[in-house]
Amino acid sequence: MARNADRRNSLMDAGIRVLAEAGARGLTHRAVDVAAGVPTGTTSNYFAGRDDLIAALVERIEERLTPDSDAVDSPPERPRDRHLVEEFVRDVARRLTGEPHVALALFELRLEATRRPTVAATLSEWRQRAFEADVRFHAAQGLPGGRTEIALLHHAIDGLMLDRLTIPLDTGVSTEEAVAALVDRILRTADV
Repeated sequence: MARNADRRNSLMDAGIRVLAEAGARGLTHRAVDVAAGVPTGTTSNYFAGRDDLIAALVERIEERLTPDSDAVDSPPERPRDRHLVEEFVRDVARRLTGEPHVALALFELRLEATRRPTVAATLSEWRQRAFEADVRFHAAQGLPGGRTEIALLHHAIDGLMLDRLTIPLDTGVSTEEAVAALVDRILRTADV
């Protein structure tokens, strides 16, 4: 069977759905075959083992959650203040809630990483790379806050998304309002 990029992406997307719906224990080559609607053994032809499949899923999640390069390369012509940071964080929340199965799959992988060192290594590399890219972007754009504030924003958005995508607290606060408050409070400390 000929390998091709479209089929590989389709299998990875199916794997993301399986991971989000069935959890890490339900992620098997056979389950991905079924979810993708392909003959049994197809996923094994592309990803030899479970670690290969998980590494590919991390790669695909990164692709799907990475912001459009146009938005990053040429941010809006606005003052470089808290409000612009809020806009960027709001975009992250939109991407995560817009593709909830991708975000849930990422949370599943993070849980699996606590039990499997190979998953931890793969996921840790990507998360660190994403964090460092945010730090560089923040500095290059002259946005308020430094490494600590960016780390706090990562922690806060992770918690907010886990809440929104699983069993949300009934607080009456919308995601948009929560993002605005988080950014304002975290970056206010940077101004001191």
